[in-house]
Amino acid sequence: MEPILARLPADFWTVRYDGSRFPGSAAVTRRPGLAHGANCQLFAYEVLRRCGLVPPPLRSSDLWSDTGSTVRVPVPAPLDLLLFSASDDAYGAHVGVWVGDDAVLHLCAEAGTPAVWSLADFAARERYRVLVGIKRVTVRAATTG
Repeated sequence: MEPILARLPADFWTVRYDGSRFPGSAAVTRRPGLAHGANCQLFAYEVLRRCGLVPPPLRSSDLWSDTGSTVRVPVPAPLDLLLFSASDDAYGAHVGVWVGDDAVLHLCAEAGTPAVWSLADFAARERYRVLVGIKRVTVRAATTG
């Protein structure tokens, strides 16, 4: 878990949850980045970008059905995206980043700022009790040099 979390600058840990700041929203188009807050998807995607991946700017259900930039996997590896919901429906699912050792980094309204929870922590909450599935981003950022 430490290598991924150590790659994140201090300001990632102070991002506040804002449900209106999701991928593709007018709020994000006007003011990109995390400084003005983020929802779970926007935050998770920025974590992946920081670690050299290029996630598609998709909402939960579109992310779940995507096959161009992601693949479904049965077991999480570091930097995989986990989708949680109250049911097995990906529509409106919460998105977090697997950082290893039963730990998921995510941003939600309940915590207000980024948190690391175990799978049991998610299962204990009605709105996150179902792990819809795991997606692995397959596109890496171009490197120079």
